[in-house]
Amino acid sequence: MLEFIKTFFIGIFVGIANVIPGVSGGTLFVVFNIYEKFINLITLNIKNILKNWKFAISVVLGIGVGILIFSKAVDFLYNNYPVQITFFFCGLILGSIPLLWNFAFGVVCKEGEGESKKSGASKNIQLVKKVLCVIFGIALILTFDFLGGIFTKESVGDVAIQSVSFGFGVKLFFAGFVSAVAMIIPGISGSLIMLIMGIYPVVISAISGILGRETFLTSVLVLVPSCIGIFVGLFLGAKIIRLLLEKFESLTYCVILGLIFGSLVVLIPDFTSEAWIKILIDVLVLAAGFSLAYFSAKFSRE
Repeated sequence: MLEFIKTFFIGIFVGIANVIPGVSGGTLFVVFNIYEKFINLITLNIKNILKNWKFAISVVLGIGVGILIFSKAVDFLYNNYPVQITFFFCGLILGSIPLLWNFAFGVVCKEGEGESKKSGASKNIQLVKKVLCVIFGIALILTFDFLGGIFTKESVGDVAIQSVSFGFGVKLFFAGFVSAVAMIIPGISGSLIMLIMGIYPVVISAISGILGRETFLTSVLVLVPSCIGIFVGLFLGAKIIRLLLEKFESLTYCVILGLIFGSLVVLIPDFTSEAWIKILIDVLVLAAGFSLAYFSAKFSRE
């Protein structure tokens, strides 16, 4: 029973982390030493699931409670201080870059073992591949933003929830799928991917409104495709991520790094018309977001 309660509270912390863009739930699984157990659980190995059913129930319940608790606070901030909360999230994105840079360029990865013994030409080819992967990630974000596809900065709060079309449902499914795959990777934030794709405020508002009588139906319409995408992403993503990180570890992180760089261009709000005191507040919350992401990532590596 004590182990169940312990895992439940770990799940709450992971749920809260998954609400904050830039803070990795996967990293917390590593910190609390249950990452492998969680990965084995979502690979749909029936034997492992039956063996660890208490762990499965406690961690899933904890994550759900953590998300419900913190989504209310984030939804309130988004609706009342949209510019400041966006700058805070941009700070979280900036703070996550050093860790991702280290994964992409600063460490010897599996596909690069023995790289020190390679010729200069081989190292240059590997570097070109990495740079191209970063450029691909940036181009992907900017292309979707230019086409007005998934990445819609206007999709904030209750306004976006009012119209849930089939096409928007497909976008919610896809974003849920990709964010779930990202969540599995230690150091990467699933909610950050949702923020990049422009549907984070919508999902947070839906979670916050799920218990309300007037907002229940619209919240369900948003959450159903998102949750289906998340579950599919979790179960398929565990295998996909294991394969990518085993075969192309640094290149995978390079694409993610490109997505991060591109997202900053998409997300930074227009603050030029604000008074100087508000600009000062924007800078302070940006610095606070950077510090939170940077030092939490640094802590997870120690």
